[in-house]
Amino acid sequence: MTITVAQLDTMPETEAAFKLATCCGSSKWVAEMVRRRPFQTCDEVLRVADEIADTLDGDDWLEAFAHHPKIGEGKARASVAPTAAEWSAGEQAAVGRVSGAVRDTLTAANMEYEKKFGFIFIIRANGRSADDILSALLARLGNTSEEEMAIAAQEQRKITRLRLEKLLA
Repeated sequence: MTITVAQLDTMPETEAAFKLATCCGSSKWVAEMVRRRPFQTCDEVLRVADEIADTLDGDDWLEAFAHHPKIGEGKARASVAPTAAEWSAGEQAAVGRVSGAVRDTLTAANMEYEKKFGFIFIIRANGRSADDILSALLARLGNTSEEEMAIAAQEQRKITRLRLEKLLA
């Protein structure tokens, strides 16, 4: 599902919101992106997306995180569009091909992470190996809650940008 910026600029609000929600699950981010149309260029879409992300608070980020499946799992907590689910699966493809030992370690570390921080491990997984993702997960377990929220929000921003680029390809 790709669209042009011109299509995004002119489609009905509900349709634009649905398309943008495939990129980021924060309802505040989606509503503000819809409100800020027209964009006219892809660069402007990306600039405004970052600008709006700068205004999000912890609850907004948690809402966005809930729209992602845990690394190595297929289903997000929140209901997501088929396109978002397909993108998540593709972004995490390397994890689906890992051995039992790596998968078990990843599952255990995911549980420990969620217990410690209260949200799932968020990382821009696209193009990363399972070992790289696991290493990042284990390293980030040493962070404070405040540090981790900031890192997770940055990772969500990277995912959002990647997905906007896919949407507007």
